[in-house]
Amino acid sequence: MRPIRASLWFDGTAAEAADFYCSVFPDAAITDTQRTTEAGPGEPGSVLTVAWRIGDREFVGINGGPMYTFTPAISFVAECDDQAEVDRLWDALLADGGTPSMCGWLEDRFGVSWQVVPTELFSLIQHPDAMAVMLSMVKIDLAELRRAAGVS
Repeated sequence: MRPIRASLWFDGTAAEAADFYCSVFPDAAITDTQRTTEAGPGEPGSVLTVAWRIGDREFVGINGGPMYTFTPAISFVAECDDQAEVDRLWDALLADGGTPSMCGWLEDRFGVSWQVVPTELFSLIQHPDAMAVMLSMVKIDLAELRRAAGVS
């Protein structure tokens, strides 16, 4: 069986989103673009689907129209090695119209939800004080979580 890949429904911005994600994440590339034919749907020659990968994860975006939109019920977790990577991804994903949420969550300008978190987060929040601190954060501050957990 081939790996399962995420399929994202866009309203005409699938190629723009794929380009954006490939610019934000290292080791990312567009792997395929399918265009609409005379048979439709949509304008012949327009992008129907675009496939890309980030590392070893595969995605496909379809320009399906306005009838479906993203919700935070599904999000992508971007685990970061350090605070510098958290900061870089956070800022990049919020660029040009994204919206920060809480606990490391944000919605990018396409409406896709992301959790931008340090890899250490999951072990640190086992400490009750660190969990309480994390729940008060918007962007994750690794140093603050370490202090709360008593980790140097």
